[in-house]
Formats: sequence, C-alpha cells, structure tokens
Amino acid sequence: MKIGVSGAKGSFTEQAANQYCRENGVEGAEIVYLTFVEQVLEALESGQIDTGIFAIENSNGGVVTEYLPAIAAHRFRIERIFEMNVEHMLMVLPGTRREEVKQIVSQNQALRQCRLYIKRVWPDADVKEYVDTATAAKDLHEGTLDKDSAVVAPKSAAELYGLEILEASIQDLKFNFTTFIVAKQA
Repeated sequence: MKIGVSGAKGSFTEQAANQYCRENGVEGAEIVYLTFVEQVLEALESGQIDTGIFAIENSNGGVVTEYLPAIAAHRFRIERIFEMNVEHMLMVLPGTRREEVKQIVSQNQALRQCRLYIKRVWPDADVKEYVDTATAAKDLHEGTLDKDSAVVAPKSAAELYGLEILEASIQDLKFNFTTFIVAKQA
C-alpha cells in the first residue's frame, strides 16, 4: 500500500500516517511524501497512491485553509477522520545560542499554534512562513535557511535532521489536536 502525505519526512502528517497504520493493522506501507494537499489528491486520483492523508483543522490554529480548494477540485471518498495531539519544538543548528536566533521559520499553521509563545519569548524575531515544518528543519540542516534561524517542527524532525531542541512544547495550548482525513479513491 502506498500512502501519500502532505508533508516531508519528519512531518506531523507522516506521524499521522504511522498512527493510521498502527491503528488499522497496516504493515509494510510505503509513505510517499508530497508537499501539498493538491498533490496528494492528484496522486490519489491518478492511482499513484492508494491512500492520502492530510490535515484539515487544528484545535488552536483553526482550519487548514490550503485543503479547501484542493478538495473542491478532486473526487475522493473519506475513509476516516481522526485526531492526533501535536507538540511543537523550537529547534536550531547544534551549538546555536538563544541570543543568536533572529528568525523563526515554520509552516503557517504551526506558527499560528505557537503565536502567543513567539510573541512573548521572541518579540524581535522575524517570523517567516515556510511550506512545511519538516522541510524547514531539513533546509536549516542543509544550510538553505540562515544559521540564525530557529524552526518550529515536530521532535522527529529534530532527530532526523540533527537539530538541537532549544525549547520543547511551545504550542500555546497544552492539548493541541490536529484533525486528519484519510482519503481513498472515489
């Protein structure tokens, strides 16, 4: 089985796909990393993947608006809707000190879920939206982002890309749930 997710390796959507597999006894699934919901649904319609998983809403950040035009443009059926608790970490290149951080980078939903924290703790930092939390972590690791950047992403992204967690659980709400859709061909 091929499962397409809207996110890079180390993303919350990858975690959601792994949770879906565990809870449904799916073994040996191949995860296909796609950037946008539009790409997930295109791959589903064309038969390149068997299942698509993407976020639609967060208890703190609200509706994931990117999915709305995508679901309007594609035919699919919803197999399941489920929630997953998401916990955001602030990560940096190893050895980076707090006072060196000038920019906070992440996907817009993650930034919205941590907006009060960022405003309180990093009032002078530039905030930059990025395509995906895990992609931001990867790009920081690879040097695409400035070394004075800190990224908001899952713990798995820090582990995967060799980043140091500067601060854990920075989301504004302790219980921060994201709702995911499991999509199948119509």
